[in-house]
Amino acid sequence: MDNAATTPVREEVAEAMRPYFSSRFGNPSSIYRIACESRDVIESSRETVAKAIGADADEIFFTSGGTESDNWALQGVARANAKKGSHIITSAIEHHAILHTARYLEKQGFPVTYLPVDNEGRLDPGAVEDAVTDTTTLISIMTANNEIGTIQQVQKIGSIAHDHGIPFHTDAVQAAGHIPLSVHDDAIDLLSLSAHKFNGPKGMGVLYIRTGTKIDNLLFGGGQEKKRRAGTENLPGIVGLATALDIAVRDQEKESGEIRKLRDRLIAGLLETVPYSRLNGHPTERLPGNVNISFEFVEGESILLLLDQEGICASTGSACSSGSHDPSHVLLAIGLPHALAHGSLRLTLGHGNTEKDVDTVLEAVPGIVEKLRDISPLYPGKEK
Repeated sequence: MDNAATTPVREEVAEAMRPYFSSRFGNPSSIYRIACESRDVIESSRETVAKAIGADADEIFFTSGGTESDNWALQGVARANAKKGSHIITSAIEHHAILHTARYLEKQGFPVTYLPVDNEGRLDPGAVEDAVTDTTTLISIMTANNEIGTIQQVQKIGSIAHDHGIPFHTDAVQAAGHIPLSVHDDAIDLLSLSAHKFNGPKGMGVLYIRTGTKIDNLLFGGGQEKKRRAGTENLPGIVGLATALDIAVRDQEKESGEIRKLRDRLIAGLLETVPYSRLNGHPTERLPGNVNISFEFVEGESILLLLDQEGICASTGSACSSGSHDPSHVLLAIGLPHALAHGSLRLTLGHGNTEKDVDTVLEAVPGIVEKLRDISPLYPGKEK
C-alpha cells in the first residue's frame, strides 16, 4: 500500500527489457549492426513516450529519474536565461527534488518565490500571476502532490506562464500513467516523469523539453541525447520505461477507475471507524490511489511499525525515518499543527491492489490506532 514510493515492475515490462541486458546489448554510439539496432530501439521508445504525453519524439530526453529531470529543468532554464532575469516561481509543497534545487539556486543568486496553498493543497493560479515580475524566467508547479495527492490546475497555470512568455515546468512524477497528461493542451514547456512510479524500472526518467525552450545542459561528456545529456544510454531502462508507460496509458481509464473505487472505500472506512481522524488533500481532485489521513494523539511512525508487523507497507507524513524529527512540509503547508502532521498515514494503491487489501487495512488500522491511543496521556477517550 505504498505505490507512491515505488511500484513493482510488471512482468511484461521485465520481459521486454530482458534481451537488452545480454543478446541485444550494443552501445548505441557505435556503428556495427547491434549498435544500430540499439539506436533504433531508443528512437522507437522515444516515440512511444512522446505519444503518451502529446509531444514530439525529438522533445523527449531520457534521464536517470525524476530527480535528475527536475534538477535539469530548474538549473538548465535558470542558467540559460540568466541574462534575461533570474526569478523563479514554485510552490511550498513541491517534492524535495524541486525545493532543494530551488534553495541551491537561491544561493547562486536566483531569487525564488514559494507560493502557499490552501488547506486542501491547491494552489490559486491567480497567485501565480500575481507573483510574476519582469525578471521571472521559470514557473515550476507539480501536477499532483506525492504526499496528499492533490491535483493542481496545471492548464490554467501553464496558460498564465505562456501569456507572460515564461517557460512552465511541471513535476509529473506522481501523475504520469495515472491521470491524463497533454503537454500541448496544458501549455507545458518542460515535464519530468519517472518510470518506477508506473510499474517501470528504477533509475529511469524523462525530461520533456518543448522545442525552442532555452535550457543549458546539466551533464557534460559525450554527445548522447542529441548532445543534450551526456552518458551511455540505459538501454534496458529506456525500453522498460517506454513499455510501462505505454501499458499504463493504454489501461489508464479502466485501471484508474478501479483504483479510485478502492481509494474511496478505504478513505470512508478509516474515517468512519477511527475517531479523531481527518483526510488530507482535496477530497475529489486527487490522484486515483492516494489516501492520506491524520490521526490525532498518535505518531505516524508508530502506526507504520505496527502495520509492518501485519505485513502492510505504508508511509507517513513524518520525516523521522529519514533522520529528521520535523513533520512533512506538505502537511504543515496545508495548515496542520505539528502534532497532527506527525500522526499522518499515507496509503497509496496501484496496479495489483485488491478489495482484499483494503479489507486487510480496514481490519488492522483501527485496532493499531486504538492500541497507541491507550498509551497516550493526551487521548480524551483514555479514561473510558
